[in-house]
Amino acid sequence: MKHPFDVSVHRLSLPDQSICYRLYRNPAIDSGRRLVLIHGAGVAGTDTWHLLIAHLQHWHEVLVPDLRGAGETRFPDGEEYAFTVEELVSDLSSVLDHLGWWSFDLGGYSLGGLVSMLLKQRYPDRVGKQFLLESAVLDRPDWNSTVKLRQRYSEAAVHLRDADHERGILEFLDTISPNRRVSSQVEAVAVKRLARRPLGFAHALDSVTDAIQRIDREALVAAQGDVSSFIGGLSVDLMHELHHAMAERLPNWHYFMVPGTDHSLPFQKPRQIARIMNDEYLRYREKH
Repeated sequence: MKHPFDVSVHRLSLPDQSICYRLYRNPAIDSGRRLVLIHGAGVAGTDTWHLLIAHLQHWHEVLVPDLRGAGETRFPDGEEYAFTVEELVSDLSSVLDHLGWWSFDLGGYSLGGLVSMLLKQRYPDRVGKQFLLESAVLDRPDWNSTVKLRQRYSEAAVHLRDADHERGILEFLDTISPNRRVSSQVEAVAVKRLARRPLGFAHALDSVTDAIQRIDREALVAAQGDVSSFIGGLSVDLMHELHHAMAERLPNWHYFMVPGTDHSLPFQKPRQIARIMNDEYLRYREKH
């Protein structure tokens, strides 16, 4: 099937970063509606979102950036350096300002979910409908358990920095998707995807561990608008408990369990997730 969106690749040069981003445009959709989709740690934007975007029905333009440490976004000297989640938000803000996108819907996966929530908190009037796919820092109901979980990701990041970075990738997968259905073929694909820039991946994991020391999760959640939250059916029960409780407590929080998926849900069920996103946008539009 030919992808319904035309894709163009662009680059924005900042003093400390050369940011690569892709613009998807569907000439058959004249809504003028725009959507920003932010990938997770270790995997580029187009790898994460390309198949899902093909099934979106309500957005004329979709912006897919590569965050620091991933894809084709690089420091000017080509080396890998540590960064903060606040720097990721500022990078994205620079791209949005450069494009003149003053109003848009927003989606984020894993690390990208945290970045998207922080962007909404920083620019509340620019963001419309929101989609979160297993967002970082929304892992467990108990905050202390969430903090302890990040320490396990930090341990994986240590191994990502040495010669045996595959060990770090497997530790990451065992931590974030302990109930995943493991097959040698699927595991090999996941490892290959995450091994493209192991140092960038390590810095991305550490950026969340660093941020969790400063973030007020309750204030961050309170700053969000209309959120559709997707959790893989095979993901840990505690994550489901948190998002189910938030959906019951918060009128703007809408929780969806995606059967047969784990943390890799945008790669595993892109068509199903896109269908729910389409439906959720229509619900949101009726109220706004």
